[in-house]
Amino acid sequence: MIEGKVTRVSGPIVFAEGLEGCGLYDVVHVGEKRLTGEIIRQNKGMATLQVYEDVSGLHVGEKVYCTERPLSLHLGPGLVGTIYDGIQRPLKSMYEDKGAFLLAGQTSEALDLQKKWHFEAGKTAAGEDVKVGTPINPGYPLGTVQETSSILHTIMVPPTVRGRSLKTFAGTGDYTVDDVIATTEFDEEIKLSQYWPVRKARPYFRKLSVSEPLVTGLRVIDVFFPLSKGGTAAIPGGFGTGKTMTQHAVAKWCDADLIVYIGCGERGNEMTEVLNEFPEIIDPRTGRSLMERTILIANTSNMPVAAREVSLYSGITLAEYFRDMGMAVAIMADSTSRWAEALRELSGRMEEMPAEEGFPAYLPTRLAEFYERAGRVTTLNHKEGSVSIIGAVSPPGGDFSEPVTQHTKRFIRCFWGLDRELANARHYPAISWIDSYSEYADEVKDWWESQNPDWATVRLQAIELLKKEQRLQQIVRLIGPDALPETERLVLIVSDMIKNGFLQQNSFDPVDTYCVAEKQIAILVLMMTFYKRSLAVIKAGAPLVRVNSLPVKEEITRIKSEIPNDQLEKIKIVEGHLEDQLGELEQIYHKVGIA
Repeated sequence: MIEGKVTRVSGPIVFAEGLEGCGLYDVVHVGEKRLTGEIIRQNKGMATLQVYEDVSGLHVGEKVYCTERPLSLHLGPGLVGTIYDGIQRPLKSMYEDKGAFLLAGQTSEALDLQKKWHFEAGKTAAGEDVKVGTPINPGYPLGTVQETSSILHTIMVPPTVRGRSLKTFAGTGDYTVDDVIATTEFDEEIKLSQYWPVRKARPYFRKLSVSEPLVTGLRVIDVFFPLSKGGTAAIPGGFGTGKTMTQHAVAKWCDADLIVYIGCGERGNEMTEVLNEFPEIIDPRTGRSLMERTILIANTSNMPVAAREVSLYSGITLAEYFRDMGMAVAIMADSTSRWAEALRELSGRMEEMPAEEGFPAYLPTRLAEFYERAGRVTTLNHKEGSVSIIGAVSPPGGDFSEPVTQHTKRFIRCFWGLDRELANARHYPAISWIDSYSEYADEVKDWWESQNPDWATVRLQAIELLKKEQRLQQIVRLIGPDALPETERLVLIVSDMIKNGFLQQNSFDPVDTYCVAEKQIAILVLMMTFYKRSLAVIKAGAPLVRVNSLPVKEEITRIKSEIPNDQLEKIKIVEGHLEDQLGELEQIYHKVGIA
């Protein structure tokens, strides 16, 4: 272990000498309290350290110890359901050990080293048992551990192991995460757990194009602005517009196999809600606690700012590990703006030249490095896995022109912009259908059309109708709706139906909180059918007031909360009412037109 000495302290940035033999991003322990940090710059015998803990009381002359290895996560059974801080310290066990307040230098093992897990030896591709002499390669699955009722944890050969076959193999049994279960002919040890540096992307065999949507149950997302599995999305919005609430809903209902929720620099009370609510939320797919397929990283705004900077890398590393098992993983990063603010503070303390609004010049590079680790891949063991990233952005004052939002838009393909007026009107989710967009619509088109062949058509028709309604509203505000022709007033009526009966969802309504894909598209198809049929009737001479007073109009709007997901056959009844009532009007005014 290389020893150095502190020469200067500037908040979480510490300068030390005597660390010339250490590498960039090597982990260090600073001072008598052994505070954890890493080397972020080397310069002629002077190293710059980034300390992940409170440095109060640290003074010049204290010793620095370099571990000569990069900051790495301990990956293995026991990750799921655990609450970590940004550098993978388990907060629950630390609380039980020392109390509610983290002490300087306090640490704990990321995984329980005493707990025994039941390891079930796997099968080879030929159907034989894995045994001594079995050919292996990086990522090869040796067996499984049932980590929770929802997660079957695959024990894989680490990507760094290059042995060609197993020299020893322990087989099925109960082991701790530190027990050696196999060795290679080069005497490389394989345990139930492995380490991986957080700043290095885990390898995969091939990157694939995206084709399947991440179904969230939120209609405005799934139909209007879909996100694919392996895609990237951003949720920008000012304070109180519902970023965290939307991410909570996606985390609860999306069809990902595993959720990694990163609370990066958020207020303590928000993270407290997450920590209290997630264990009590029932996973709709398994009927058990949502925590059985969730990992939480809690780095609140009152915790050391440097740990906030690394928390995103910790989250994406955990996601890649489970992706390599063939899982679809979704990351909720709340929020990348607080992460960027941490970069700005650390950059300022290192006296670097600031770029726009004081952010460092490398902000776009860091954002790109994070979002580019998403994707759908063929893993090293030839399974298909994906990592989807949903990053919240908190622009000051809701200004989408600020640097973090603008740079984020360069690296994501799905933009769910939150609107202050919608949030104030209690329209949830407050995703603006004017400002938002998704570049994944073409990629997921085939999947959606397998659910309903009209998906692409009615989606575009509805979006165009809402854009037309926005233009008409400018006229309405000047001269009132009565000055518009009836065909354009019909646009206003149907747009209100779409807003209230489709785009708005009540997260407290047991029927409306989650909407299956089949129901989503069925509602929109009915609304667009109502519009087209009503337009034809009005052009035939029927007054708009007759169309607007049809009982089926309200029936369609109420489908979202009155017809459960498992009773979709009732939508056919509403469809029949639509045909009967508009058909009757058509007959009346067709005869009037002939006369």
